[in-house]
Formats: sequence, C-alpha cells, structure tokens
Amino acid sequence: MGVLDGLPDELRDVLDELDEPALTIFRKLDAAALRPRGPYQYVDETTLREVSAGWGADEWRTAALWAQLLTRTPVGFLPDQELLTRLAQRKLRWTPRERELLWRSTSTPEGHPWTDDVYRIPLASIKDLPASEREPLLPYLRQAKQRLEEGPFSDWWPTKRLLDGLLAEHLTGREATRLLVPERDGFAVLLREEYGERLGAAGVLPLLRHWLALASPTPVPTWTARTGDLLTPEAAGLIREILGRVPEHREDLRSNGYRDGVTYLHERTSSLLHAMIWTCDLIDEPWVTGLLGDVAVATGTGMGGSGPNSRSERVANAALGVLARRDGLDVVAQLARVQAKVRRKSVLARVGQILQATAVRTGLSREQLLERTVPDFGLGLDGTRTEQGLTVSVTGAVTYQGRKSVPKSVDRELLAEFRGLAKELKKAVPAERFRVERALASGREWPWHEVCAFYLDHPVTGFFARALIWEDRRGRAGLPVLSEGGWELAGPDGDRVRPRPDDLVRLWHPLAHQADDVRVWRDRLIEAGLRQPFKQAFREIYLLTPAEERTRDHSRRFAGHLLRYGQAKALLTERGWTGLSLGYWDAAGGSGQCTAVKEQPGGLTASWDFGVDRHAAEHDGYGVSVSVCVSGGLRFTADGRPVTLSEVPPLVLSETLRDADLAAGVASTGLNPEGEGEYWRSYGFGDLTELARVRRDALARLLPRLAIAGRCTLEERFLRVRGDVRAYRIHLGSGNVLMEPDDAYLCVVPRGTGDRVFLPFEEDGGLLSVIVSKAFLLAADATITDPSITRQLRP
Repeated sequence: MGVLDGLPDELRDVLDELDEPALTIFRKLDAAALRPRGPYQYVDETTLREVSAGWGADEWRTAALWAQLLTRTPVGFLPDQELLTRLAQRKLRWTPRERELLWRSTSTPEGHPWTDDVYRIPLASIKDLPASEREPLLPYLRQAKQRLEEGPFSDWWPTKRLLDGLLAEHLTGREATRLLVPERDGFAVLLREEYGERLGAAGVLPLLRHWLALASPTPVPTWTARTGDLLTPEAAGLIREILGRVPEHREDLRSNGYRDGVTYLHERTSSLLHAMIWTCDLIDEPWVTGLLGDVAVATGTGMGGSGPNSRSERVANAALGVLARRDGLDVVAQLARVQAKVRRKSVLARVGQILQATAVRTGLSREQLLERTVPDFGLGLDGTRTEQGLTVSVTGAVTYQGRKSVPKSVDRELLAEFRGLAKELKKAVPAERFRVERALASGREWPWHEVCAFYLDHPVTGFFARALIWEDRRGRAGLPVLSEGGWELAGPDGDRVRPRPDDLVRLWHPLAHQADDVRVWRDRLIEAGLRQPFKQAFREIYLLTPAEERTRDHSRRFAGHLLRYGQAKALLTERGWTGLSLGYWDAAGGSGQCTAVKEQPGGLTASWDFGVDRHAAEHDGYGVSVSVCVSGGLRFTADGRPVTLSEVPPLVLSETLRDADLAAGVASTGLNPEGEGEYWRSYGFGDLTELARVRRDALARLLPRLAIAGRCTLEERFLRVRGDVRAYRIHLGSGNVLMEPDDAYLCVVPRGTGDRVFLPFEEDGGLLSVIVSKAFLLAADATITDPSITRQLRP
C-alpha cells in the first residue's frame, strides 16, 4: 500500500493539488516501494535510485513530498530514517502552499510511530525562512513540540532542538529561555530562574539559539565566525557568570521520564555549556584561563567529586580544548590542577597531549613545564601576603593582625581580593602537594639550581619543599636552610653542605638508606618538631618477600582484605588508580569482578584484582551499590607482558604496595568499631602491616613527650594504657581497644583528635591521631561521662 492508496482520508485532498507529472512520480515511487522487503516495508534510497535518473529540483521536491506523506500511511510501510534525512538535507525551494502541506501532514495521528522522523522534511522546509514567513505555520510547530515532548527522550533529538530554536524566535526574555533550556537538571533550573531574562534578551537570544546548534565536539570555522558576529560584551559577561556557577553545581535525583536517576548535567544543558566554553575561545580576557580550569576540574571529576569517571566529559574536554588554544604558561597551572584531581583516563590523556605539545613548543619536559608555571599569588618567601593588617597565607587562611575575625573597618575591596586569593590557593596547594609527592615516589632528579629556583624559593611549592629532605648523588642529605650565600642542606647533626648549581639532587627516600640513617632522620624530625607535608622520613617501605619470590609474577600480600568499597575506590582513585568499578548490574558480564590499574614509571602497569564480597552482596540485596569488596592479587605488566616481581624496580614495587597497604589501612572493615566476624578479629587485633609498624615507630618517639607517658607502654602490636578504672590495649593497626584482664572489646568512637600533640606527618586516614586521642581518653577513664563508654567499663 503506497501513498496513493494508503493516505488517510483527511489528507487525500492533497493528491487533488498535484499535477500530472507529480502524480506520475508518485505512481513510480509507490510501485518501487511496494516490492517485497520483509515483514516491514522499509523504503530506503534504493527506491529513489530506481526512478530518479535525470531528476531536477521539481522532481526531487515532489519525491520529498511523497516521502513525507508516506510517513502518514499505515504502520508496516515505512520510509527509512536515512531516506528522510537525505531528502531533508537537499536544498529545495518550497512554495508556501507546499510548506503548508508538509506541516499539515504532521498533524494527523496515524502513520509513522517515530514522530522524530516525521518532522525532518517539514523542519528543513522552514528553517532558513525569516520568522515572519513562519508565522502562519506556528500552530503546527506548537503541536509538534507538544507531541515530541510526550516521548521520554525527545530532548536528545536534533529535530526537537531545531524546533525549539525556531519557536524561540517568536519569543523573548524568560519565555524564550524556558523553551530553549528544558528543566532536566539542577543547573538548567538555575539558568531558567536566575538568568532566564538575560539569556532571552535581544542582545543574547540569537547567540543562545546559535549555541544550541553546535553538535560536534569541536566547532567548525563557520560556527565560530557566526559566534563572533553574535558575541556582545553583555553576552561575554553572562558567560563568565554562568560558567562561574559550574564548580559549585552538584548532581541531584531527577526523573528522565523513564525512571529516576542521579543527574549532573542533562545532554541539553551540557550542550549549552559546551558551546559557551567554545565561545570563550573568542574572549581575550585574563579571567578565561582560570575559569576554564575550574570548569575542567569540576566536570572532569566523577560523581561526588571523585572516582574514575567524569561528571561531564563533554564539558571537561571543551574546557581543555579552549585551554589548549590559549597562549601563556598560566594555562599549564590549570592543567596541573586537572592532572592532580581528575582520574578519567581519556581526560588525563587529553591533558597529557596538551602538556606535551606545550613542552615541545617551549623546549621543556612536561615536569619542567609544570614547575615553571606554578603561580606565586603575590606571596612572599614565608608564604604570606600582608596589607593594612590583613594577611593571607599559603594555607588559605585570611586573618587580621593574627586574629580570624576581621573588623568592619578593613577595606572591603581588599578583603574580597584576599578571600578570592585564599580560594585560589586552596585549589593550587593540593595540586602542588600531589606533584611533589609524585616526584618522591618516582625518584626524579633535578639540577640543584632548579630546585632552588622552582621549589625552595617558591612561596607555594616551597611550603612543601622546605620541609622535605633532599640529597645529592654523593649521599649528602639535609633539610634546606637559607644562608647568606644561598640554600644549603643541613644534615641531622647540623653540618651543612651546599651542592654545586649543576649537581643532581633528589628527594630523600628511606628505601635507598640503611635503617640507622632512617632512624637518625626520624629522631631529628621529632626533635625539631617538623611536620612533613606527607610521609618521607616515616615513609613505609616494602621489600620483596620470600613468598613473593615463590609466586614470581604476583603478590598476595594484600589479598583477602574486606574493604569498604566506596572508601577504597576514593583513596585509590586519588592515588592514580583507575578501573575500580563493581556493581550488581551485570553479573554474567563480570560486574562482580574488576581490576584496578595504575601506570608506573618505566612503562610498567600495576594491576590489582577486586571482587564483590558474597556476604555483603546478600546484605546489599544485590542492589545497585556495592558496600564491601574483596581484594585479590597484585601484579605488573609491560606492554601486556607479565613481569616477575624481581624485575620490578624496588622503588616502583615499594610505592605500589604502599598504595595497597594504605587502601587496606583506611578502608578495611576490620577498622569498624562495631565490627564482628573472623576477618574483623584477624585484622583488628592481628599482626601489623608495614603501615602499622611505621605508626608504632612514630609512637615510640612521641610517647616520652606526652603528658600521659607514665601511663603508657608500647608493646609489639598494642599501646597499653593504664587508667584508674581499668587497663587497656589499643591495637596499632586498627585502633581497636581491648580491656584487661579479660580482653573484652571496648567500642570507642573518639569525639576529638590527637591535635593536642605534635605529629611528624599528615597520615592518610589519621589513625595515628585517633590512637593518641584514645590513649588520652582512657588514661583519664575515671573522668569519662559518656554513658556509651562508661557502661562498658564495669568489670
């Protein structure tokens, strides 16, 4: 059944308006289309090729009308989507009457079930018309919008976007914005409510419609040229405001018409932001670079601000794309922030490409590029800037004459500037800490003059570098000390050496030194009260064990741990691991197992297996989120080839196993104060890992300095604390507490921390401070008033 026979009665009068040449084409197309093609008669371009030889514009226009009417014939005789698209792409000169016929055909309910396709040719016939010439067809366009919105995924369709854009030309202000920005996520709500009137203003609305027409990841020159024509100072200011709201935006629970789900940015909203970002390529203002860095970090990180995925990879890549095209080394500082925070492999690969291209252009390595472009934020060598009694420090604190409260008499503009500076520092400092610790873990070397220039003399990087131990190739190590002649290294005995400018130096690592040397440096830090930004002197080291020599190509040192999945994933992701993704959505497809991987120096890849814990799965009800995972074996490969553990450089092996120990030490269910079961007892009170042994070593040095030293005894696995009511043993690996004499378990959730005493490092997980805090609490057990604790103390 073709158009001539199958057209519904309400459209059959259309045939009366066709002349004989047009009817002849209809008959030929009907005949070609009626040839058997299976249970559904999908009419494709083959149908047209059979009869279209020698056609001109009039014949093709007739064929397009035939295909459009074919969509209104009974289901089972359908034009191919590609056919409709090809015909819509042809530049056909439609008469007003023909356009009315095309749109009239869309108003009948019968026929083609995919309403998106029904509008391809009618929209093509009017999209280039002036708005005034579309006025008679507005009722049809509004009806089409209503019908398309009945489907749950219409916002994804290009036809719906085009339709909204055409309708918006007949609206202004907030009404136009509401039409073009569907309320599909929290950011869209923000745009509609706070920026609706300005986005729909006469000076911005044409640009808003143009933004929504950008479909490709990278704009073509014609789109960019048109953007430049439409861009006004008003629009540029609006872009700055809107993009500035992205970092504070968070995902929320939304319905997509099919089911509820967590949404960060709907596709329509991300498309709009994507186009706004590319418009920044035409804005030569100093605020652009930092703002794009903020957007790239916010959208490049995973849901909740961490994880191996991206909240909106499309938006993040657009920000990186524009940054890549901007001049100035300040771009590199923004890329360093992305590199430190984001864990999406494809985004990091893009950052790497941009850095590599910049490095080649400047003749520097990527690491040299990063360290040369860290902003100093106007701080002095001491990491502060002071004006009119107001001080901002590298830690991000703003104070007035040493006090946190700032009087109203202080210059408000200066205060706003300092607070903005503090906000920027809080973004930059973690990235620098990450970069410096990565240099320690990789064993990187520098000429001494570069260390002085880009580390020790830098007000931000120096905040970390001056608290770390450096050594030259002759083994001379020390903490940096500034003298009249420049920077020197002061050894633990106070003796100083000054490396020559071109001498190669590196960050001191305990793996390369004897136990006595490590002990001396640890004692020195405690004596000096020097807190390192990350573990260096107290850093754990992991040497190959006999068991690992026997297994050869894998380690099971940290296998069999029950880990809180979300916590383990967050920690490992932060340390550069990717691929840790477990769930219950596809058991047959392997969602219950995964392998976390981390690229290591020397072309090596570390891989660590994980699986869903069976007992936890039953507790979870096999829902969406996994609560507990089980760790498996850890191995190394090079170009996909297994590498025996003895072939792995000792520093790479040690740092990789340290990551594993940290994951277990922070995320183990054995740390649960209210835990139970065999694993909980084994981990909570068993042998110490290297992480716990270093914790014990630190406690051995700290205890004599504590006010409760006389009540404490350091045992092999426990810190014994003598109270007035009972005596207690705090496990150094888990922080769990046993009470003497019967080893009854005491559940203690400390309200405070161990900040009352000096700690020589910032420990991941903070368990050292928890143990010290519990020791102070239990040493004064007679003064405890918390009933949740006192009821447990009764013998």
